[in-house]
This record gives sequence, C-alpha cells and structure tokens, in this order.
Amino acid sequence: MSEPSSDERLQQEFNRWAEAGEGEKMERHHLDITEKTIRLMDLRPGERVLDLGCGSGWATRLLARLVGEGPEGFGQVVGVDVSDEMVRQARAASKDFENILYVWGSAEKIPWEENFFDKMLSVESFYYYPDQDRALAELFRVMAPHGRMFILINLYKDNPYSLQWVDKLKVPVHVRSEAEYVELLRKHAFENVEARRIPDDTPTPDDYQTKSFKSLDDLRAFKKMGALLLMASKPDLRTPAPGYTIY
Repeated sequence: MSEPSSDERLQQEFNRWAEAGEGEKMERHHLDITEKTIRLMDLRPGERVLDLGCGSGWATRLLARLVGEGPEGFGQVVGVDVSDEMVRQARAASKDFENILYVWGSAEKIPWEENFFDKMLSVESFYYYPDQDRALAELFRVMAPHGRMFILINLYKDNPYSLQWVDKLKVPVHVRSEAEYVELLRKHAFENVEARRIPDDTPTPDDYQTKSFKSLDDLRAFKKMGALLLMASKPDLRTPAPGYTIY
C-alpha cells in the first residue's frame, strides 16, 4: 500500500479534529484575532472572498454577512478545506446563507477559476500547507487583479511561546519568521507586502486548563505578543487560464 500524500495526511488529521468537535474550539480560540483582521480587510458588499482552510466555516459566515447584498451586487464567499468532514460540518451550519459555497480541496490546487477573488483570508492554516510556494502560486492565480490577501499565523519564529506546541501536532508544520514570510510573498510577485502583530485580548481565567503551553503565564504572553498577520496585493495583471482543466 502506498504512503498517504501530504494532503491525505492533513485530511485524515483534520477529519479527526472535526469529529472531536475542534471546529467550535478553534472559533473560540481565534475569534478575537480574526475579527480584528476582518476589520482590516475593509470588506464591501458585492465582493468575492476566499476563506482558505475554512474549517467548520465560522469565519466564512462572518465574511458572508459583510459582503452580502449591496449596490455592487451580491457578494460571495467560497470556503475551501482539505478536510471533507470539516466541509460537511461547515455546510450543515451555513444553511441559512445563500452567498456561501464550500468546496473540498487543497491549498496547493485550489478548485477555482483564475482572477476571481477580491479578498482572501486564511486563519491559522497556512503553516500546515506542505508546499507553501505552490499554495502562494495558486493564490496568485485565483485572485483578481489588485486582490488583497490576509494570512493570519499563530505559529511563527518571532513568538517563542508558540513553538511550545509544535511537537504536540501530529502533522509537520512550517516555522518561519516574519521576515522570511515577507520575503516569501515578495518572491511570488505580491505587492504592498506588510506584516503586523494582532494580539489576542480575550482574558485567560486563572482556572483555565491548557495542554498546549507549559503554564498559564506562557499562554498569556503568547496572546499578548499576538498572531502574525501578513497582508499583500496581487499586481494589476490577469493570470492567463491554463491550457488544461485544473478541477
């Protein structure tokens, strides 16, 4: 029997997470930093947004409310995740939304057409992508000219507290610094690349149980230092369609 591919390993692990109810837990843990990021996205009704690594769809629903009906038409949000179980949960929880579509797929082969998305959000999933270069090439392809992307990363070298949970993860991850990520985005021809820290201001109760950090003080320090938010734009150019069908 052949070894599972990197994407298959991710799919198996995140299906396990989905079945364990981790989708709701991720919403609780990431809501504060995600809401701050969404404010920076300057979303407008009518825009088309990609939520890459959407999980159970909690952020997708936040985005969908902001781009719904407006003078520019009906905005749409597409959630993509490598876990078919997460996609199932996301669809079940989003039945009231007419402007959301969930697609099962890989960040390294996004099942969508060229030059489509005005904005893109990725919350806490980018460091899992086995081939980050390939994922960025795909994002460049599916984003519209002048499209803006927002990648939120809780695990990066400059936040030493985040490194405490690398060994606890059952799948390999990338650990890069802010400077390395900025350079990576520029290498892929993205413009207006900037990085900032997004602290998590939710209080940590004294009786909070953590398995990911050595102590509550470390968890609080991790939240205070914040997640790394990478922002960048696709230049004013259209990516030609490939001479083959990609999905």
